[in-house]
Amino acid sequence: MKRVILIVMDSLGVGQAPDAAKYGDLGADTLLHTAMNTEGFAIPHLMALGMGNITGACGGHLKLPAGKLTGAFGRMREQSSGKDTITGHWEIAGIETLTPFKTYPDGFPDAFIQKFQEAIGTEVLGNYPASGTVIIEDLGPEHERTGKPIVYTSADSVFQIAANTAVIPLDRLYQICETARGLLQGDWACGRVIARPYVIRNGKRVRTADRRDYAVSPHTPTMLDKISGTGQTVFAVGKIHDIFNGQGITEWVHTENNMDGVDKTLAAMEKVEQGLIFTNLVDFDSLYGHRRDPQGYGKAIMDLDRRVPELLSALRPQDLLIFTADHGNDPIHAGFDHTREYVPVMIAGAPVLPGTDLGTRSAFADLGATVCAYLGAPAPAIGESFLSEILK
Repeated sequence: MKRVILIVMDSLGVGQAPDAAKYGDLGADTLLHTAMNTEGFAIPHLMALGMGNITGACGGHLKLPAGKLTGAFGRMREQSSGKDTITGHWEIAGIETLTPFKTYPDGFPDAFIQKFQEAIGTEVLGNYPASGTVIIEDLGPEHERTGKPIVYTSADSVFQIAANTAVIPLDRLYQICETARGLLQGDWACGRVIARPYVIRNGKRVRTADRRDYAVSPHTPTMLDKISGTGQTVFAVGKIHDIFNGQGITEWVHTENNMDGVDKTLAAMEKVEQGLIFTNLVDFDSLYGHRRDPQGYGKAIMDLDRRVPELLSALRPQDLLIFTADHGNDPIHAGFDHTREYVPVMIAGAPVLPGTDLGTRSAFADLGATVCAYLGAPAPAIGESFLSEILK
């Protein structure tokens, strides 16, 4: 039986896209700038899969001789407009986003905030773009004194709600987020509502792993629908379930961090007999990219690299293991936003012809089309399969 294990290294771009200037991202290169700013940076297992041989990747510094490569590799250009999480994942799954999700650089409209406050029965604090770790320190004392939730946004299309779980219990925070999700439609459209719970630990406010994302639902069938529609399993690990609002997913599990994501992917590989295991490793983006921490980012890549042999050892004879990303988030770029970049794609497994160079694909959707083709599912709306190029 065939399986695909698809792992999204959230935000690990491999160089500016041709239209990077349109997004203010000239010069962005997440992998290169992470490697340059991380002492002792070494990713031998990802290199063996071809990461350093991808066109333009890391300035060629990680390139291996063809005879030492064990995977197929290439890079993909985003066809959609935008550079956010939903846009990237949805395009991988076969949806082109023509109009970027609406953002709120000046905070959300007063009319929405008033409606939201009426719906949840309390006033809110904040309502401006901010770093999540900063705003809970700035507004945390008032929130804890008054019980008013903290709301904020970012350069993404997100409405984030932060609360100390000793003040607003987790279930109540999730209810508040669901209320916001119901209101953020039409003129107040927003890609995601995010619950951001925190606790006070050793005198410092620390966000917990109980984050939840409430996304809009895909407007057309995706790779996930196509695969689950054939009776196969679509097992989501991490925030994949939230990104697709559960659509097309048969089983799912949330994760606490990248290594927990790998652990739960390995656990899924033990029980899923046929279909897709779709994993998002979010720490690259949320902990290091947005916080402009290249050293932390580099360590996280090396931590993943050390787990690659475990993933390869768990593969069955007809499995494909695929690594990719959904956008960039250059940790030395100006600001704290995602960056418009090419993303890598590396494919391993017994059926794969080692050393195959896929070059540059014109859409992330080519990956979804390839996954569907391998699993015998109908093709998504967009994307051109490269399956015939990678199989022995």
